[in-house]
Amino acid sequence: MSNMQNKNFEERLKENAREFAPVVPFEPTDKLLLMDFTEKNSELTDEILNDTNKFIKYINKKLSDAAAKYGVGGYNEHRTIYSRSKVFDTPDGREPRRLHLGVDIWGPPYTKVMTPLNGIVHSFAFNNAFGDYGTTIILTHNLDGESFHTLYGHLSLNSIKNIQEGDAVKKGDVIAEFGIPFENGQWPPHLHFQIIKDMQGMKGDYPGVCAFSEREKYLANCPNADLIFGMMQLAK
Repeated sequence: MSNMQNKNFEERLKENAREFAPVVPFEPTDKLLLMDFTEKNSELTDEILNDTNKFIKYINKKLSDAAAKYGVGGYNEHRTIYSRSKVFDTPDGREPRRLHLGVDIWGPPYTKVMTPLNGIVHSFAFNNAFGDYGTTIILTHNLDGESFHTLYGHLSLNSIKNIQEGDAVKKGDVIAEFGIPFENGQWPPHLHFQIIKDMQGMKGDYPGVCAFSEREKYLANCPNADLIFGMMQLAK
């Protein structure tokens, strides 16, 4: 995919920004907290990262102290938190995956997840390794004649209980909910939301984190999800 093609697609997303439905329940008056999971965040010790319950308490306290409804962030962020799982290591032991390709929305378990525009169910899966997506749904959309996909990770198992590939979804439909650790890959409750231009033959899964050396390639295929999500610019 050329840089020009990707820029044109991103421009169309920007032009249609007002047409997208919210991905999670949100009012303009709701406060959002910008979360930092890079090495700059010295609060995130190995003790917290290696204990899911302590990690949950950390997230909840940050949101409570800020009086924030959600914590948001993560696109193109080089994160230290992925050291908690071997899922992000490479088989040859070389460069681990640490660069985040989606936007995360941290909040209460069972928070509703909506589709921002019409589409169909591309695929879904339960990616149950520690640190993985857990329950995952991928939708296919069409924007001005061009197809692309949105991925929703860390959902509840109930989210995939009654769906089939090819099911139609309408803008604003509730399609899922935030999962709890046993069903979301052992993470604090949150949504991983990602735009994917080309699924490259994959179903029910697509990398949400890449090696830094592959940054340019993956970012070209996964534009900033906040172009649809629209909440990062409101976070403080």
